Amino acid sequence: MTRFRKTSPFQTYTRDYIHFVTILVFLVSFNAQTVSAQGAGGYVYKQFQNPVRDRLIHGLFSSNFTWGVATSAYQIEGAWNEDQRGETIWDTFSHEPGRIVDNANGDIACNSYHKIDEDVALLKELQVKHYRFSIAWSRILPDGTLNKINQAGIVYYRRLINALVEAEIEPVVTLFHWDLPQALQDIGGWSNEILTVYFKNYAELCFLEYGDWVKRWITFNEPSIFAKAGHEHGVHAPGLKHQGTTVYRVAHTIIKAHAKVWHTYDNKYRASQKGQVGITLVSSWAQPSTKWQVDIMAAERYLQFEFGWFAHPLMVNGDYPSVMKTQILEKSIGQGLSSSRLPSFTEEEKVLLRGTVDFLGVNYYTTKLISAWRSDAWPPGYEEDQDLKAWHDESWPKSGASWQKCVPWGFRLLLNWVKHEYGNPPIYVTETGVAEKLNDQDEPKLKDVWRVQYFVSHINELLKAYKLDGVNVQGFSAWTLMDNFEWQDGYSTRFGLYHVDFKSPARTRTAKSSAKKYNEIVTGNGFPVPVSKLRYIPQFKPDMAFGAAPRAPMVPVFHDNDEGIQPEFR
Repeated sequence: MTRFRKTSPFQTYTRDYIHFVTILVFLVSFNAQTVSAQGAGGYVYKQFQNPVRDRLIHGLFSSNFTWGVATSAYQIEGAWNEDQRGETIWDTFSHEPGRIVDNANGDIACNSYHKIDEDVALLKELQVKHYRFSIAWSRILPDGTLNKINQAGIVYYRRLINALVEAEIEPVVTLFHWDLPQALQDIGGWSNEILTVYFKNYAELCFLEYGDWVKRWITFNEPSIFAKAGHEHGVHAPGLKHQGTTVYRVAHTIIKAHAKVWHTYDNKYRASQKGQVGITLVSSWAQPSTKWQVDIMAAERYLQFEFGWFAHPLMVNGDYPSVMKTQILEKSIGQGLSSSRLPSFTEEEKVLLRGTVDFLGVNYYTTKLISAWRSDAWPPGYEEDQDLKAWHDESWPKSGASWQKCVPWGFRLLLNWVKHEYGNPPIYVTETGVAEKLNDQDEPKLKDVWRVQYFVSHINELLKAYKLDGVNVQGFSAWTLMDNFEWQDGYSTRFGLYHVDFKSPARTRTAKSSAKKYNEIVTGNGFPVPVSKLRYIPQFKPDMAFGAAPRAPMVPVFHDNDEGIQPEFR
């Protein structure tokens, strides 16, 4: 239940935040089993050496935990005008001079359209259990509708899925990873609610063609980023800067489109195909900059605007978080409007929306410090609606991207917030990774120690969330398999486990150190206790007094704590 009250020195609205405060303090309430692993004393980053919070632990994930890597169609496929593929908003956007660093585009990218066998070989080398990739809507439906089904596109994804199945790698499919067919943008894009119908038709075609092999479907990847970057800030396709308006209409349509697809699968395909339909959401962790209540509530407000924007309608009550509705209505009235810039759902729509997530994909890349701040009434904007400031601590470990600092403990806190906010749903971490900046010579950085540190520290925080906090996490996907087209950064920013030589027509792939480390984590299913640390205590039969019958041998179970590996006999 949500409640509000006004708080001075400026007006803001608060909600019941007991669970949020609980998450903030839980890090000091447990006695973790810690070990030395990466770096001195079991720490990864010199900036983070809190003995309770930051030390690495040993432990394994469940036997059915699934490890994988993630990519997206526009970022790797290339072949932008081959085999009757239709144009996308990213083709249009990237072909406009000045939109992308170095005027780069995804016309060829990693050329994965022609390298199925090579890419699957990389997956086999990593020994992952699943591969998360996206289908390019316009490759199978060139204009986004059923007017024409492109068989060449259908066959391409069938070949990819068959190659994965033959390699015993599960295909995990994202239906929309930002590359909307340009023909649909020409009729208004996601601002036009007719797209809920077109998206349902496209998804149903995918279910029919691939549903016998694909058992996990993700409708949308990071819809908040797509809505904001493409329709509020104009730095992503389609490049619109409609402050405080279109961003909410786009999200509104996407939410309804997700639910329509979920119901279609549930009513027509679930019984025979036995799969699941989820959605992938992203947020930074919001760390209050002080212990003041106004900053704690500002951090909660940030999370509700970023994550709850989509999760609350689909997983709670079919409607937006109360704090969003209140904030945006108040701002809208202050701007002279008679109603909120945030669209509303009908009661019938609320019923259809809630409970339409079989699993939740969570993406995490960084943490931000948050403080309350009363923004001006004009101009309107998504960020302005939140009444807060968000920034990075400059002392935190850097990455190759200005928007990313490496903050492992924020990952764990975000997962715990999701657990408490949404009743501990099944979670798959569908992306996390770290950027590197291309140097002037375009030299491959194969010894990517910073990425090794990132994955060791963040996956270890995931282990803590799973083992110590009871977060229902069921899988992990590293972003990303290989260097690729990174949206407005083009090829100047790299996230790959494998280096791609974009100067070579062959687009040669070469493993980095992080690929080898990730393979080690995957094959170990986490962070097993090194054999060298186990002190073997032999089985024995103790002498039994008073003529008692001999008992079965006692088997030592080893536990790791600050005093070393300690046995417990059972």
